[in-house]
Amino acid sequence: MRTSPNRLIAVIFGAVYLLVGLLGFAVTGGVGFLATKGGMLLGIFMVNPLHNVAHLLIGAALVIFGLVSVKAAKVTNTVIGAAYLLLGIVGFFLVGTAANILALNTFDHFLHLASAILLLAVGLGAERDSGRPVVA
Repeated sequence: MRTSPNRLIAVIFGAVYLLVGLLGFAVTGGVGFLATKGGMLLGIFMVNPLHNVAHLLIGAALVIFGLVSVKAAKVTNTVIGAAYLLLGIVGFFLVGTAANILALNTFDHFLHLASAILLLAVGLGAERDSGRPVVA
């Protein structure tokens, strides 16, 4: 596997999100799948079972595509980064409403925005096309 910022970030972030998704289930016993209030992960992040599943799916996508190729990692980082940017912004307006099906709180928003910035920076900035084909 060629060393690549996109592949490295995808696999590291993916592993972290898989771990967070699994740990989330330890604090969401008795919490409804789509509950707007969830259990507290690490004492500050609110999660419900749907939020945990989302972390597991995102983590799996990052790890899998991070291991496939530079191009796959780059696209995955960019797409997930863009989704997190949108979620980070929209999340501020969801708190306290019935639409908050991921049980988001303010700490989640800032973490999603930070993840978005890093994923987008690497996805859009690293391994820029210089006319050479990208080697897997």
